[in-house]
Amino acid sequence: MAYKMIVLDLDDTLLRDDHTISPRTKQALMDAQEAGVKVVLASGRPTYGMIHIAEELRLADYGSFILSFNGAKIIDWRTKEELFSSTLSPETVHQLDALSKQENVLIHTYVGDEIITEVENEFTDIESNITGLPIKLVPSFVDAVKDPVVKVLMLAPSEELVHVEEKLQKQLDGQLSVMRSKPYFLEFTEVGVTKGTSLDFLIQKLGITRDEVIAMGDSYNDVAMIEFAGLGVAMGNAPEDIRKLANHVTDTNMNDGVAKVVEEFVLNRLAVK
Repeated sequence: MAYKMIVLDLDDTLLRDDHTISPRTKQALMDAQEAGVKVVLASGRPTYGMIHIAEELRLADYGSFILSFNGAKIIDWRTKEELFSSTLSPETVHQLDALSKQENVLIHTYVGDEIITEVENEFTDIESNITGLPIKLVPSFVDAVKDPVVKVLMLAPSEELVHVEEKLQKQLDGQLSVMRSKPYFLEFTEVGVTKGTSLDFLIQKLGITRDEVIAMGDSYNDVAMIEFAGLGVAMGNAPEDIRKLANHVTDTNMNDGVAKVVEEFVLNRLAVK
């Protein structure tokens, strides 16, 4: 199979723990793009938090794409056109705020280029450090959200959040997509919106089949695209239950796991031809 697209989660997949791309991985991805393979970034991050990675990999030069907010936005990075966008209504956000208080967990969302939350906390600090977005503390989360937003996050230590996830997935089934992107981040997007559904939308637009796609990730919000792709790859640092779902398990994000897949399944096969 000649693969035409490589879809990559960012944190703990493409990026090392210091949020940089290793030289070997960058070279492999640039070589793949030179050979005509699309490299697509697919992250739970807001678009703003992905821009510097897209620029480093020169996605605009190669006509590639960004799937941000867990697939709630698809952007043609050459033209900056939004090909797909989904949002949550203010009423839905207010409902989630009430549920967060009921479950005694924290909550934040994005308004403009700011992260909105009522309470200063370590988890929102982590999100700000990852994305580069500033935090705006507000007296009332509900009053601060007057327009639709792309996604909402509930925040708590992993041992607490896993129980909240189980409960709210059942309670909100058919209403919202509910998934964890990190052990302490529980994310909410429009029902049916995942990295997998957005990837399906994109490849249909481009005339690529799922068998021609490699998707790599490490966390629960990557499962949909790992299962959708012709070659679904779990990182070596992914939880065991995610590794079991993948077609292939590569090395860790700290040991060039992405590069090893690109070299084995794309570049080496091109060299044989």
